[in-house]
This record gives sequence, structure tokens and C-alpha cells, in this order.
Amino acid sequence: MSDWVTVAEEGEIPLGECKAVWVDGDAIVVFHLEDGYYALYDCCTHEDYELSEGIVEGDEVECCMHGARFSIKTGEAVAPPAYEPVHVFPVRVVDGRVELRNDLDD
Repeated sequence: MSDWVTVAEEGEIPLGECKAVWVDGDAIVVFHLEDGYYALYDCCTHEDYELSEGIVEGDEVECCMHGARFSIKTGEAVAPPAYEPVHVFPVRVVDGRVELRNDLDD
């Protein structure tokens, strides 16, 4: 099991925006929504394009390559051309630090 890694300070990522990070060699995008922070694998399951370059609307992110949409909270593909979900990482806030755990290899 991987350790928790600090990826941002609380408030560093503006509400409704995201930050791309690398953890253990994996591209991850961290989102700040009204109810907290969420993290997804930073790759659209349709065309291997960075979701961190996409458009955040509410609790969804739209890939700017072909318009696939994903739930930021669950990783579910909610609009084609993507049909496969994207991996969601555990996120927590501890002492003002946004931390995530890269569990891809667990």
C-alpha cells in the first residue's frame, strides 16, 4: 500500500479548478469542488489525453480532445465517446495539506 503524499496546500487550488501532479510516476489530476478535493488518473479513457487540460463543469470534467465527460467524484464515464471509467484516488485533507494515495499498484 502506498503512502499518503502531499500534492497541494488547502486553498492552493481555486474552487472549480484542478492541478496536475505526478505521484510515483503516475499523472494525476486533483480537483477542488465545493464539497472537497478529488483526484483522478490524468488520462481520458477514450484517447489518452490529459483530463487536467479539460473543462470543469460542476462535478464533471470534459476532455477537450473529443468531449468525453467524467464524474470527478466517481470516475464514471458519463458521456461518449468514452465508456470506460477513469481511476479515482483516495484524497484527504490533513493539517491544511491536500494528500492523496496512489493505489494503482495495490
